[in-house]
Amino acid sequence: MGEAVEIFYPNGFSKICNGTTNQSLDDESHQFDSWYEETIDEDLKWSFALKSVLYKGASEYQDIALLDTKRFGKVLVIDGKMQSAEVDEFIYHECLIHPALLFHSNPRTVFIMGGGEGSAAREALRHKSIEEVVMCDIDQEVVDFCRRFLTVNRDAFRNKKLNLVINDAKAELEKRNEKYDIIVGDLADPVEGGPCYQLYTKSFYEKILKPKLNENGIFVTQAGPAGIFTHKEVFSSIYNTIRQVFKYVLAYTAHVPSFADTWGWVMASDQPFTIGAEEIDRRIAERVDGELLYLNGASFLSSATMNKTVYLSLLNETHVYTEEDARFIPGHGLANRL
Repeated sequence: MGEAVEIFYPNGFSKICNGTTNQSLDDESHQFDSWYEETIDEDLKWSFALKSVLYKGASEYQDIALLDTKRFGKVLVIDGKMQSAEVDEFIYHECLIHPALLFHSNPRTVFIMGGGEGSAAREALRHKSIEEVVMCDIDQEVVDFCRRFLTVNRDAFRNKKLNLVINDAKAELEKRNEKYDIIVGDLADPVEGGPCYQLYTKSFYEKILKPKLNENGIFVTQAGPAGIFTHKEVFSSIYNTIRQVFKYVLAYTAHVPSFADTWGWVMASDQPFTIGAEEIDRRIAERVDGELLYLNGASFLSSATMNKTVYLSLLNETHVYTEEDARFIPGHGLANRL
């Protein structure tokens, strides 16, 4: 989305924040006048009133910002794209993690590609059967400041079942001999010049990822915006690409307020997804520590029913992600800033 962290004032001028940490914007003179703005499309922008800029900088791999917003709390922005917001990240992360673990008969091992903020690991570790969660993120700097600022995930980072690895997920999976019950793609969206788009390609799914799944294993990935006007950006293509590799593929969606859109996920396996709403609820009660805030059996089955426009797009999509022919959503990668 946005190209930089910009602070806008009512007179139309903007101030680009180039500092590093704790730039407070919540004094009397600027109360409700300081904004972060993201460009969703050429003719559409999405703005957030700010309390402060907790961090802004660039790591070796990507541009990073952590903002404290008035409406959505702490917000993580990478390569100009909001990744999660404190007040509603539970929607995204419950949808990303729990369906795959609940549809598996007895999940014990999870490999998370990305997920540096720790929220995906937090949700996976709530499952009583889990013995190990490997979280592999390429960016040490993202992990470090999320551990510092996102206090909701501190227990997850301290959990002895969590194996935190700083590496490229593709290289890490390729070199490992282990196989996993669940592999999760909690990756940044595919933006031009970003580090992640190769992890959405058919060759990666087919040659590297799928061989690392145990028999009856399940793969799930976030798949970008899935709204009626945005689902063709990457969602339909990611879905169709995964269909080329796995026998059973299920797309599902949910509205995430801080994203200003419906969001999509894709779950895949060579075994069918056959359990119903009552069984999902029973497994949640038996397997998951604590109460889920968003997901239950009925809502998940509903989320897998697309409206007519999106359904037809998924049915008729022909594009397959390759290294040479990728689709990108609005935004930028660090490579495009050099």
